[in-house]
Amino acid sequence: MILLTGATGYIGSHTWLALHAAGMRVAGLDDFSNSSPEVLRRLAALGADVSTFAEADVGDRAALDAVFGRWQIEAVVHFAAWKAVGDSVARPLDYYRNNVGGLIALAEAMQAHGCKTIVFSSTATVYGQPRSLPVREDAALAPSSPYAETKLIGENMLHDAERADAAWRVAVLRYFNPVGAHASGTIGEDPRGTPNNLMPFVAQVAVGKRAKLRVFGNDYDTADGTGVRDYLHVEDLAEGHVAALRHLQGGAGSLTVNLGTGHGVSVLELVRAFERASGRAIPCEIAPRRAGDVAAYYADPALAERLLGWKATRDLDAMCADSWRWQAANPDGYATV
Repeated sequence: MILLTGATGYIGSHTWLALHAAGMRVAGLDDFSNSSPEVLRRLAALGADVSTFAEADVGDRAALDAVFGRWQIEAVVHFAAWKAVGDSVARPLDYYRNNVGGLIALAEAMQAHGCKTIVFSSTATVYGQPRSLPVREDAALAPSSPYAETKLIGENMLHDAERADAAWRVAVLRYFNPVGAHASGTIGEDPRGTPNNLMPFVAQVAVGKRAKLRVFGNDYDTADGTGVRDYLHVEDLAEGHVAALRHLQGGAGSLTVNLGTGHGVSVLELVRAFERASGRAIPCEIAPRRAGDVAAYYADPALAERLLGWKATRDLDAMCADSWRWQAANPDGYATV
């Protein structure tokens, strides 16, 4: 059985379905601090077995020991962490306690129960300002926020554990900009409060929850002057975690890979694609650049394809169509019901 932490979150819930589709049994763990119990009902409606779920904080060692004692856990896919860059700047100690402390508790519980295989959800923000494009895994690491620092600490901690004990098998997945939703429109991204990413803002304008989209900067050295990013469909991302898990379970070595499309998409390109998908206009207002933003940022995903046989298959139109299907059916997210 696979322990999935952060199981009812945006990426975790889609990965639960991907693991289920791959024939793997999942034990889910989440404290609902940034998700909703409604996700479990919807996962069940999509065919997942949610009977093996524990409501708990990943930093609660006693709860983790109970989970490992109750179910035969052979590997872990670890998502449970806070991820808002701006919030991490305002509350750095909270992020270190939650993200690093949670991983320490999890790794200690794994070790105590003889489970030493983990797929770790990391982030492309560990690279900081890119020196060249596309960004490869051997690029310099320069995290520029407490959130990114917590992820790099997590990577290093797991690699140190592996160096001390060769039985550990670790897959670190650094991914870029997850977007989209399950093709059914049943589950999707439901940010609490002000979104931290572009796509939810665009979708909320289209559904009428916001009057217009603020575009930060239109004078970058890009084709249309707006920032360029590597947007990756969340279902492709979920399948990347399954591929990484299979890689480790097959006896192959530990790895660190980027998950992205390898193609940059500008803000205005994404807006136009969403207008096509929704049939609605997305009014935009140009605002000054934000401090720290870069003109372009996208992955070199070749290593993931070579080592995992994984490649993103869903294009921008699919990302926008699936996001719109989710947003239109659930204008208030999981609070719609």
